[in-house]
Amino acid sequence: MHIRPFQLSDEAAVVDLWQRCGLTRPWNDPHKDIQRKLKVQPELFLVGEIDGKLVASAMAGYEGHRGWVNYLAVCPQRRQQGLARQLMAYIEEQLLAMGCPKLSLQVRDTNTAALAFYERLGYKIDASVSLGKRLIADD
Repeated sequence: MHIRPFQLSDEAAVVDLWQRCGLTRPWNDPHKDIQRKLKVQPELFLVGEIDGKLVASAMAGYEGHRGWVNYLAVCPQRRQQGLARQLMAYIEEQLLAMGCPKLSLQVRDTNTAALAFYERLGYKIDASVSLGKRLIADD
């Protein structure tokens, strides 16, 4: 898989991928999320291609304390081929080069497959509670 930064021409394919992977929610407009990401560390908005076809994506970032990963997605027909593992390794390498000491991510507690995947990569459940407050409504 060839990993590269997101390009504007990828938007429709990325949103379609996120929808096929069940990552979108009614309260988060994926197009707005893309536009927001392009303003902050766009080089860490990544896509993966095989034979010129977009098959994976992830948004990563580092704010000086820890790195984050959002919207990690792999085309359902391409799962179990190591693509998510390859994308996460690339993200870890990029963040480590930036001096990032820790990488965090959030997984819905009902997504047991994703939880098992990240556990296999060495991620552990942190003893913390995720809190959120919507500052800008997408609806």
